[in-house]
Amino acid sequence: MGLQTKWLWLSFFLQVTLCGCFDLHISETLQAGTLVANLSLGPGWSYKIVRTLTPRYVSNFLKLGRNDGILTLSKKVPCARLQKNPAPLYFQITSLTSENFVLTHFNAYVHGQDCFIKYKRKNLTPDAFMSFGLEGWTSPCFTISDLLLDISKHVPVANRGFHSHHSVCLEKNVKPINKVSSGHDSGDICVHNKERRELDLFCNVRNSMNTEFFVRLKLRLRSKPKHGLFMDAAQEDLWTKRKKRNVNTAPQFQLPNYQVSVPENEPSGTRVITLKALDTDDGDAGKVDYDMEALFYSRSNDYFQINTETGSVTTLQPLDREVKDTHVFKVTATDSGVPKRSATAYLTITVSDTNDHSPVFEQSEYRVSIRENVEVGFEVMTIRATDGDAPSNANMVYKIVNEESLGGGFEIDPRNGLVKTTIRPDREIMSQYKLIVVANDQGRDPGPRSATATVHITVEDENDNYPQFTEKRYVVHVQENIPVNSQVALVKATDNDKGNNAKVHYSIISGNVRGQFYIHSPTGAIDVTSALDYETMREYTLRVKAQDGGRPPLINSTGLVVVQVVDVNDNAPMFVSTPFQASVLENVAIGYSVIHIQAIDGDSGSNAHLEYRLTDMQPGFPFTINNSTGWITVCVELDRETTEFYTFGVEARDHGVPVMSSSASVSVTVLDVNDNVPTFTQKVYSLKINEDAVVGTSVVTVMAIDRDVNSVVTYQISSGNTRNRFAIISQSGGGLISLALPLDYKQERQYVLTVTASDGTRQDTAQVFINVTDANTHRPVFQSANYQVLVSEDRPVGSTVVVISATDEDTGENSRITYVMEDNVPQFKIHPDTGAITTLTEIDYEDQASYTLAIIARDNGIPQKSDTTYVEIIVLDANDNAPQFVRDLYQGTVLEDAPVYTSVLQVSASDRDSGSNGRVSYTFQGGEDGDGDFFIEPYSGIIRTARKLDRENVPVYSLKAFAVDKGVPPLKAAVDVQISVQDINDNAPVFEKDELFIFVKENSPVGSTVARITATDPDEGTNSQILYQIVEGNVPEVFQLDIFSGDLIALTDLDYESKMEYVIVVQATSAPLVSRAIVHIRLLDINDNTPVLQNFEIIFNNYVTNKSNSFPLGVIGRVPAHDPDVSDKLLYTFVEGNELSLLLLDQATGELKLSRDLDNNRPLEATMQVSVTDGLHSISAQCTLRVTIISDAMLTSSITVRLENMSQERFLSPLLSLFARGVAAILSTGPDAVFIFNVQNDTDVAHAGATILNVTFSPCCPAALDTSSRPRSSRSACT
Repeated sequence: MGLQTKWLWLSFFLQVTLCGCFDLHISETLQAGTLVANLSLGPGWSYKIVRTLTPRYVSNFLKLGRNDGILTLSKKVPCARLQKNPAPLYFQITSLTSENFVLTHFNAYVHGQDCFIKYKRKNLTPDAFMSFGLEGWTSPCFTISDLLLDISKHVPVANRGFHSHHSVCLEKNVKPINKVSSGHDSGDICVHNKERRELDLFCNVRNSMNTEFFVRLKLRLRSKPKHGLFMDAAQEDLWTKRKKRNVNTAPQFQLPNYQVSVPENEPSGTRVITLKALDTDDGDAGKVDYDMEALFYSRSNDYFQINTETGSVTTLQPLDREVKDTHVFKVTATDSGVPKRSATAYLTITVSDTNDHSPVFEQSEYRVSIRENVEVGFEVMTIRATDGDAPSNANMVYKIVNEESLGGGFEIDPRNGLVKTTIRPDREIMSQYKLIVVANDQGRDPGPRSATATVHITVEDENDNYPQFTEKRYVVHVQENIPVNSQVALVKATDNDKGNNAKVHYSIISGNVRGQFYIHSPTGAIDVTSALDYETMREYTLRVKAQDGGRPPLINSTGLVVVQVVDVNDNAPMFVSTPFQASVLENVAIGYSVIHIQAIDGDSGSNAHLEYRLTDMQPGFPFTINNSTGWITVCVELDRETTEFYTFGVEARDHGVPVMSSSASVSVTVLDVNDNVPTFTQKVYSLKINEDAVVGTSVVTVMAIDRDVNSVVTYQISSGNTRNRFAIISQSGGGLISLALPLDYKQERQYVLTVTASDGTRQDTAQVFINVTDANTHRPVFQSANYQVLVSEDRPVGSTVVVISATDEDTGENSRITYVMEDNVPQFKIHPDTGAITTLTEIDYEDQASYTLAIIARDNGIPQKSDTTYVEIIVLDANDNAPQFVRDLYQGTVLEDAPVYTSVLQVSASDRDSGSNGRVSYTFQGGEDGDGDFFIEPYSGIIRTARKLDRENVPVYSLKAFAVDKGVPPLKAAVDVQISVQDINDNAPVFEKDELFIFVKENSPVGSTVARITATDPDEGTNSQILYQIVEGNVPEVFQLDIFSGDLIALTDLDYESKMEYVIVVQATSAPLVSRAIVHIRLLDINDNTPVLQNFEIIFNNYVTNKSNSFPLGVIGRVPAHDPDVSDKLLYTFVEGNELSLLLLDQATGELKLSRDLDNNRPLEATMQVSVTDGLHSISAQCTLRVTIISDAMLTSSITVRLENMSQERFLSPLLSLFARGVAAILSTGPDAVFIFNVQNDTDVAHAGATILNVTFSPCCPAALDTSSRPRSSRSACT
């Protein structure tokens, strides 16, 4: 219905509800060049983005076609760059033929895995502004339905689909003036005041799906005529076509794929997204119901639901990203038309992370041991915490929180959790460390979380402390009569180390010359092993060694023990001779020394201080004794006649406690004057005595003879009695020399005694040579009571370990020493003469780290005497054992998206060697570390990731690790480590090519599979499952793509002649990752069409002239046959009528030539039958040959008509006959009187792009011509 008005301007504002048709949904994964929307209003409009209203962070990613209104992506849209989601977009659409324009406002929703969309209800700000011209208004009233229909059709193509059902319009500030219902129009808008030039209207337009938008109309009057409400005359036919009602069309989603992100833990009922499928049908056919079905994970249906009417997707329960982070649905929109049509889209919901998981350490308590004195920076261990949240909420930072209370010592790398030493640990200062480590995930939503772990670090002892004696010098006083095996001293050394390193063993290394002391090795208690004799040795200085149990041991040899033997009164005085006899002349003076009483005491000090006294004295006793010197002197004048003979006793008494004494008898004869000298029978006596002769042994008897009568000869040793070893007594007239004290061969080997024989007044001397012979009186004594020697286990068999020696103070055979081992130790032997200890077999530190040999040194005296020493052989470890791994093969798994430094597994090896030889570190050096993808902690053996892994590149790593000891040279062992990388969905499907070409035979059965389109996904398992769909180009639906197999199914008949090629865009989805490919489906022609050939005419206009010979001898045209099957080859033949060969036909090409026989001035009309075949089908048609003779009169009366935008082909068929009839009608003649003899393209056209056809004709009838005198020319046309 036309509306007759003067010129009218129309302005209106457009407002739609939440998630209405003015929303754009864009996937983050779409590539540059992807079609986003079609904003076209048809031809005659230009398009641009209003950059003053559209934020730059959105407009930079979009490109709008200026002439076609196609909105595409200029590059991928990253969610991280969007300041708001959705983002506002403004477009201006301007008419090229008038001042009309449209300003629209869209909300652009960007979907992606990490995109967060904040839905909120829109305000009343207009989303569009339109301004149009209007004409043809003569009546004061027009219907609202026409107005609303025109408004709806001028919405951009991407947003059409609104209908005028249940819509209300009202004029500004007045009551509603019209209600438009479905199926009929009622009510007009009228302008009664001719002076009124504008009309303001507000319309609330609502369709059957309850979607609405708000319109404000401003009508301004102009007088310039137009042909419609909003359109130019050239658009009227198109407008009319748009108003035609189509059959039921399928709904259509804006996007084939939607991606949206929703936070986890949101309550049930949380809105996720509203999907909108547009259906341009009216009534029930345009009403859409929604349904969705979970793909891959059936339980996704328990988490989400879709409103069947609005398409709004909401949650059914709180989501947990750590349980399932991606849900994929197939969403179906089905209309209520007959038949029902549906559309499919795919919705990928990514559950975005909130920081709802605290970090979790691999262990709540870590325990590790380190050696003391390790270097600063020593890597103790790596502790690691994991967090089930996404990486943004699991960015771990480690910290030791009790570092100050520990006084330092350790630090932790805040990123990788590697604990290192900051000082050299000393176990003796601190043996245990307890680190409190906090891992903070640095999460932001809602805030950071942390966890705590305890690291117990035990400092293992190293033997770095020497034993220390508690005293620098131990001095003990021991009584000489102490019982054998009694403890005389206790030494003590302490070692600050621990365990065996602190166990101290003691030994006497010097000073124990007589072997009289023994030290208990574990306790340091010193016992006396044989009787002490102060008189023999008064002090012993023992050097004691303290040795710990470390490997190697540390020795302190500075211990000194001074054993001072305390004398006891254990020796009674002993007179040098007994009885004592003397004679004295009766005429000696008072004070005369009669005899020297002499006693000796083996003790010392007061114990050896003697006092003498006389006993058994009668009254008037003439003698007295000096109590200190023992000289008996005359104290009273003697009188032989009174008393001739005195017998009394003498006592020698010491000052010891208890007091000890001895007695002897003294006989003194008072003599007259004597004149004969006693004479020894021998002046020299020589004899031998064994040094072990017991005290009291008779040595020799000397004899002197006195010729005086009654003379009594007494004997005494006057000189040579060194150390008072001998005593002499008078016995049977002779002097018996006996052994008074023990002999010592080492001290004196010969004594020369001078013995005096006296009769009281006269005396004689003799010499006694006593040679002391050696006795086996000394046992061998080792130089050390304990030997310690170090020997490497790699010493060859027969090597000398140590040479020990003992000394014997005896001589001769008594001092010849033989060495033997007390117990047989098969690894060693000792040379009996030299004391050299050598190895008999190989020694192995790992079997036995030390040996203690008891070595006996025996002399060859009679009886044999011996000494025992202990040789401690400490075996030094040689690096003769390579490390050994606990397992032959280690296997582990790790996710390919595991963060760097993730712990995969731990290898462990041991080394039987000790110390640095047994200290093992781990390395990949010289092995295989996966091209640097892994590293191994050198001391813990933990294998960790060194960088991001890619299972699709390397699914399984075969590594080789080494355990290397610290020996010189180091030994190592290898072990194979197999690490399997577990897949995550990190690879989009990949088509073989970005552009695929498929060739399909036409007429393939409907429903048949015409091809299979497949993509590959390098992931595995469920991560490699692919969904296929057609996302572009399949309008109308010609093909269907099986969602799982990729089979391409024909839904309609495929006709090569109707369409040779289809171009569709297919998408492979492995949620949430997608890829696309352009597929060219090219139909292969089959011979299913008959050639097409209609009756045709050949018109030969022959102008005969004598001026030139212009008869056409070349090709004048071809038989106008064609075959819709382009692959067919046609064969042309004349069936009948051309027996005179007036036309020459090329059977392969169908080209025609005129026969030379037609070169005359006779008109002609001939009918012929032409057949055309493609080999399977054939057709025939009538060919009419007309030869017309053109006269000068006809040329003179000819008319040339210039036809614009016309070609020869269009004019000759089918317009030629129509043109002839039209001209004949104008000239009031018959069509046969119009002779068209020239149809030529005008070559003088000045303006580019124009096509002018010159048609020359004559209405005159042809006249008879004289063919002999007139020049000829010809024009011909073949239709």
